[in-house]
Amino acid sequence: MDTHSTPHPGPGAAIAPGTRIGHVHLKVADLDRALAFWRDIIGFRETQRYGNEAVFLSADGYHHHIALNTWESRGGRPPAPGTTGLYHVAILLPDRAALAAAVKRVLAAGWPLEGASDHGVSEAVYLRDPDGNGVELYRDRDPAEWPRHPDGSLAMYTRRLDLPALLRAAA
Repeated sequence: MDTHSTPHPGPGAAIAPGTRIGHVHLKVADLDRALAFWRDIIGFRETQRYGNEAVFLSADGYHHHIALNTWESRGGRPPAPGTTGLYHVAILLPDRAALAAAVKRVLAAGWPLEGASDHGVSEAVYLRDPDGNGVELYRDRDPAEWPRHPDGSLAMYTRRLDLPALLRAAA
């Protein structure tokens, strides 16, 4: 038996409609450095702190959307390229103006962007946090605007995002 394969539950098995990703915990090397990014640049607010080991952050008073902890990673290094792990955490903003405002904060802080893409269904900007975790800041287009194939299936793509036009949309 191949111990590396995962059984497939079959085509009838599906997670419940309406299921969402509730929060993400990130292992960080330095809590203050991570807070300077996630709180002070990205804009999440602290909801709870566990001494100097963990902080919980939220966009709207929810218990937490992002948790930062040093439980197994204080002073650690980011994973080496070519290893498995988190590709990125995607932060969905409510609209284009909110995405533009978030990107303006990142740029005003002098934080480097890694890319900016139009995926047809969404507009996204990519960067890395201080621990090397990928971060996607994005907004979804209205589903009525999503590109579709003649059979109705999604026709997503990756094209260069017009960043100056996005930034002009900031409220």
